[in-house]
Amino acid sequence: MGIDLDRHHVRDGHRTLERIEIDEYTEVPKSTNPYVKLLVRLYKFLARRTDAPFNKTVLRRLMMSKTNRPPVSLSKIVATAANKHSAKTHEGKTIVIVGTVTDDNRMLEVPKLSIAALRFTASARARVEKAGGECLTIDEVATRFPTGSNTLLLRGPKNSREAFKHFGFGPHSHKKPYVESKGRKFERARGRRRSRGFKV
Repeated sequence: MGIDLDRHHVRDGHRTLERIEIDEYTEVPKSTNPYVKLLVRLYKFLARRTDAPFNKTVLRRLMMSKTNRPPVSLSKIVATAANKHSAKTHEGKTIVIVGTVTDDNRMLEVPKLSIAALRFTASARARVEKAGGECLTIDEVATRFPTGSNTLLLRGPKNSREAFKHFGFGPHSHKKPYVESKGRKFERARGRRRSRGFKV
């Protein structure tokens, strides 16, 4: 059995995309969702026909697996795009997220926003529309902003998954150990008995 070299140690498609021209780009998206596949076809066309880096970025993110398209909460969107420092800069812009937009009930008021995303949770969509904003789909972005002008691309924190805490190698990397038993005699005893790493 061999190793698929194209995908070996590559979490997303950006390494191959940088080396291969868009019109020769033949990789398929990680998602099996037929709607995502249609969006990939649309943005392959736009990336080939326009010179806009926006379309290449959206295409690259559509190619990614779901774990590499983390959700973005409304509070994160407001903190980035509608805070007192950047509100004037981003005024009138449509926020584009290649992923899911989720609600945050810690945020009491939602300003009027224009957001485009692959998916909205029901409560997030209701709050945006109640505030007078609009929830767009990614294909609507392609018709309204074919070059990505007047848009702001955001994405969620890719390395915030619990699994990422375990990644790393060797001592001093602060990686989280995989522990099944959590009693006083096991990993918790590290530093207190010689059989558990070291004893002080």
